[in-house]
Amino acid sequence: MGAITLAPSFPETPSHHSLRSQPLNSPTRVQRSAMKVAYVFTTSGHTVDYKLGKMILPQLEAGTHGAQVVGMFFFDDNAYALRKGDPLGERLAKVAKQHNIWLGVCDMCALDRGLAEGEPVWCNPDRGSARSKAAPEKIRLKNAIDGLHVGCFPDLYAALATNPPDVVVSL
Repeated sequence: MGAITLAPSFPETPSHHSLRSQPLNSPTRVQRSAMKVAYVFTTSGHTVDYKLGKMILPQLEAGTHGAQVVGMFFFDDNAYALRKGDPLGERLAKVAKQHNIWLGVCDMCALDRGLAEGEPVWCNPDRGSARSKAAPEKIRLKNAIDGLHVGCFPDLYAALATNPPDVVVSL
């Protein structure tokens, strides 16, 4: 009985294993459309400084990230990196502008950390019940990086709907 092939064979392209050792800009590397990715920063602590600041952002700055980043959304203490004058936040704002990356921050997280003033967009001021419709006029960012949006999940979904990611990565 003959061998069973589970995936098509493409003899004119390098093997999967040979691609691992080739740089992204190698002329023999198979060129594909970049995967679109959105990052949601949910874990407080070392996440933004380390994963964004020392991995993702340097790769975006060098053009070697390997995916097209279409959006980033920040929760909890990750929002502190989005303060105007924060070195990481300012680098992020510059890269986001260059690469058309949508940046957003949780409205309640921004309010609690002094990055916004007013009321939540989608929740009533008591934060225990939802509004029947959004109230973006009730909140405004302050001391935040340029290009940042403030809101909640419906705002994230609406922003990503205009340039949908293939993958959403939660960090």
